[in-house]
Amino acid sequence: MEKLENSKVLFFIIYLIIINLVAFFTMHLDKELAKKQKRRISEKTLFTLALLFGSIGSITGMYKFRHKTKHMSFVIGMPVILVFNIICIYFIYKNNLFN
Repeated sequence: MEKLENSKVLFFIIYLIIINLVAFFTMHLDKELAKKQKRRISEKTLFTLALLFGSIGSITGMYKFRHKTKHMSFVIGMPVILVFNIICIYFIYKNNLFN
């Protein structure tokens, strides 16, 4: 049983790494599309990736690529989503939802 629990935790950690990489590179891609004046990635998609536990990648990409840093909805919204993500992860951990 412990092995199953450990595999769930490992799966969740791998998921967190992947979703944050996707969010980070999506910010980069949207910045490049903006520079080329091409069709952009919607703000809804960027926020959805953050809500799906990709907020660290989104925030990192935002500041690394200087993208969306003048939009208050992102400057305030992304850290709020990060706090929400942390609370959700705490809730998952505290309530032993990996069992």
